[in-house]
Amino acid sequence: MKVSLKWTEGMHFDAQAEGSQPLAFDAKPPLGKAQGYTPKELVVMAMAGCTAMDVIALMKKYKQEVTSFGVEAEVKLRQESHPHVFEQGEIHFYLEGNLDQEKAAEAARLSQTRYCAVNAMLSKALPIYYHVYVNGERVSSGQAQFE
Repeated sequence: MKVSLKWTEGMHFDAQAEGSQPLAFDAKPPLGKAQGYTPKELVVMAMAGCTAMDVIALMKKYKQEVTSFGVEAEVKLRQESHPHVFEQGEIHFYLEGNLDQEKAAEAARLSQTRYCAVNAMLSKALPIYYHVYVNGERVSSGQAQFE
């Protein structure tokens, strides 16, 4: 895996992985113009995106009729020291449809204990908690724990 960044001006960079679309990085004012994502925001997006892909793939494998799916991820930053590193992560999975609640819970658990490489790496540095909601009802919660 290889990526390249090209500085354009100020704190703005264009990043690109081989064969993909460019993505803008920028800092928030006053250093930057907020015309792109910060590196920390991209890490949180990767945390959500990696596990989202696992869960939807598993739900398809389980032949579940998912009509809507969303993931929200949030991290708390350690503010009292520099650099401001991630202290704790939380992921919420929101699934809707004619679904087996146990299958949805299992898909999230497997992602957070076996499949999601991004969260496997991050969970070595901070606790990551997750919650699964099916049709608006919380059906499970847990903590990412990889061997």
